[in-house]
Amino acid sequence: MAMVVKNNMSALSTLNTLNKNTKALSKSLQKVSSGMKINSAADDASGYAISERMRVQIRSLDQANSNAQNGGSMMKVAEGAVSSTVEILKTLKEKAVNAANDTNTDADRQTIQKELDQSIDQINDNANVTFNGQYLVDGSKNSATKATCTALTNQSLAESTGSETALTDLKARNGDSLNIQTSDTITVSWVKDGKTYTASTKVGTLTLDSALKAMKDGSQTLSTDISLSAGKTSFIAVDGSGNSVYTASGESSISVTSAKSGIENQISGFTISITDNTGAVRKSANAALDAFDETLRAQNTSADNSINLQIGTKANQTIKVGLTDMKAQALGLQGKNNDTIQVGNQEQANAAINVLDAAIQKALDQQTTIGAVQSRLEYTQSNLTTASENVTAAESTIRDADMAKEMTEYTKNNVLMQAAQSMLAQANQSSSNVLSLLQ
Repeated sequence: MAMVVKNNMSALSTLNTLNKNTKALSKSLQKVSSGMKINSAADDASGYAISERMRVQIRSLDQANSNAQNGGSMMKVAEGAVSSTVEILKTLKEKAVNAANDTNTDADRQTIQKELDQSIDQINDNANVTFNGQYLVDGSKNSATKATCTALTNQSLAESTGSETALTDLKARNGDSLNIQTSDTITVSWVKDGKTYTASTKVGTLTLDSALKAMKDGSQTLSTDISLSAGKTSFIAVDGSGNSVYTASGESSISVTSAKSGIENQISGFTISITDNTGAVRKSANAALDAFDETLRAQNTSADNSINLQIGTKANQTIKVGLTDMKAQALGLQGKNNDTIQVGNQEQANAAINVLDAAIQKALDQQTTIGAVQSRLEYTQSNLTTASENVTAAESTIRDADMAKEMTEYTKNNVLMQAAQSMLAQANQSSSNVLSLLQ
């Protein structure tokens, strides 16, 4: 190369190399200090975009997991309230059974009634439990439903039983006669709006339907409150969503329904008793006739106020939970005027037993629903934790730096930069050699 002073090409070339080495060292230093091999889109445009999308997903998964945990906490509060109500109902059932025993005097039953009233008041307090200021089991979080009627179903009578079957022809499910005689008396007790009604009539030649229509209790007509559905079918009614309700076994049954829909018109207890002409109870007949279980709960019309728990990273990935009304009126224990079920005499206490059985069934059904949601949320949390872990691992593969490799690269670039600096000094020194020619 010619010796020139205007353009020191050796120095310029060395300077260019030095600048490259400096930039490489800067990038290596950034990777080592941050622990990431992609620190900006300039490092790897596609990798950066994929990594950022994964980070969005990871944060969303973690928030969904937090949502599921909070939802579980909410369900625990609701479950605690309903669990307390179930315990109270167990005690009330015990008290009603006690009150039905004639070893108690009317004064004893009045004492039991006071206990019962206080317990029912506590059930209302339980229904007003809140989570983060929101009422849970007072009916305000109910699913969408149309007004429904109470439906009580009996599958202990022969499948051939219909509304026009004579009482004396009634048979048990196994075909055995119930041995009801024309001289016997049929007594029906039912509870509506917190009040107990009782009606009796001679069996004679009456059918099931005509017996109900013939009974009156003062001005209260039984058939005004209750209607009897003919047997020979497994169909019971239409629920609040318009779906057909059938017997659990799919076999024929007879059903008693409230004549009107809504909580105020529900029949919360229905008891049939057959006694002979001496007043003795026909136990076999009563065992079959008194086996009416609630298959459809009376509800008021409600908009969809269900709780939506967002447990996914996409829209509409939710768990929807409808919590029904757990107040005493909805459970059939209290009327709209705060009248509570009575145990003032043996007949009232006997009717209250079936009312409490139905209330326990409602409460346990709600408790089961809440428990199922709690269990599902636990699985959801486990799934979200696993998903977050796996996406984090995938994002790490794309974004995280191999520190051993990057330290090696950093050391190389550092040495190269120092070498370039040294050579630049040498290149600049070479230009001074021209001065020797000018001496």
